[in-house]
Amino acid sequence: MSDQTQESNSPASNNLTYADAGVDIDAGNALVQAIKPIVKATSRPGSDTEIGGFGGLFDLKAAGFSDPVLVAANDGVGTKLKVAIETGKHDTVGIDLVAMCVNDLVVQGAEPLFFLDYFATGKLDVTAATDVIAGIAEGCKQANCALIGGETAEMPGMYAKDDYDLAGFAVGAAERGTLLPSADVKAGDVLIGLASSGVHSNGFSLVRRILEANSLSFTDPAPFAEGKSIGEALLEPTRIYVRSTLKAIRETGAIKALAHITGGGFPENIPRVLPSDLAARLDLAKVTPPAVFGWLQKLGGVANKEMLRTFNCGIGMILVADADRADALMAVLKDAGEAPVVLGSLAPRDGDAVVYDSMINFGG
Repeated sequence: MSDQTQESNSPASNNLTYADAGVDIDAGNALVQAIKPIVKATSRPGSDTEIGGFGGLFDLKAAGFSDPVLVAANDGVGTKLKVAIETGKHDTVGIDLVAMCVNDLVVQGAEPLFFLDYFATGKLDVTAATDVIAGIAEGCKQANCALIGGETAEMPGMYAKDDYDLAGFAVGAAERGTLLPSADVKAGDVLIGLASSGVHSNGFSLVRRILEANSLSFTDPAPFAEGKSIGEALLEPTRIYVRSTLKAIRETGAIKALAHITGGGFPENIPRVLPSDLAARLDLAKVTPPAVFGWLQKLGGVANKEMLRTFNCGIGMILVADADRADALMAVLKDAGEAPVVLGSLAPRDGDAVVYDSMINFGG
């Protein structure tokens, strides 16, 4: 081989580009152009939804706050993303991303104001990424928060070609002195549950393990959801409780605390908003869980205790309120489109922080 031939094969003479390394700047620019109208549709008072700058702007005064305390939360979607990737259905996981963040804001009595996303992938697929961000925008509209910015990272070698990951960051605000939980949570307060839409975005590693152990794929028909594949049914997005709970907070003033039921289920999430001397006594026979939970329990042989600490089991949000104000609170929640159910009450703690007076009938 001559020196000339060796020279022509050297990196310098081959004029390598970023695209040769697997990063397509043009695809990134195309994505920005595709999502501009999607992002703009999430505008709300106080926001600037023009994207392309180095940071997003938000005007708290224009949003109507006089003495606000900012509340921030971040989260992801977890291995539910594997369902979206393997089914090629990307338009709902963005709703999950927003839901997991804004539901954590509202439990503190905060109104979600703006949202930012982080989308990382091995190879940028503009169509798939646009679907994901359209879902994020839909979630923002449901939560009445503005999508004011984000980041797309194409990282070949870090992720497989078709894989991607999501992270979300939400900021909200509440007027000083109105944050939850309030200091007057006491024994005798009632616990009110709001229904989930299904598995939401927790426990999918167990879900996938159950499917694998039973040689099932996401394309198989879902016995628990007529007319849908297993993948389509599992991608039902996480419910966003912002509008209904904020309405109840503002119109009744009866809510003392809220618990978002995510990973860890009832036993891990309810105690987070309770004083250390109180326990939640739950009458879970009042819960009618979506059929997916009975199917998963039966298929995986999952014990009740494990179901309750892994999944939401049909209740995505729990509210704490004075017993004598529960009826008025329930009426407002129903008017907001919820189907609330009284699940129990608070009692002096003598052992576990969550006590089950009855168990969910998972069926299946």
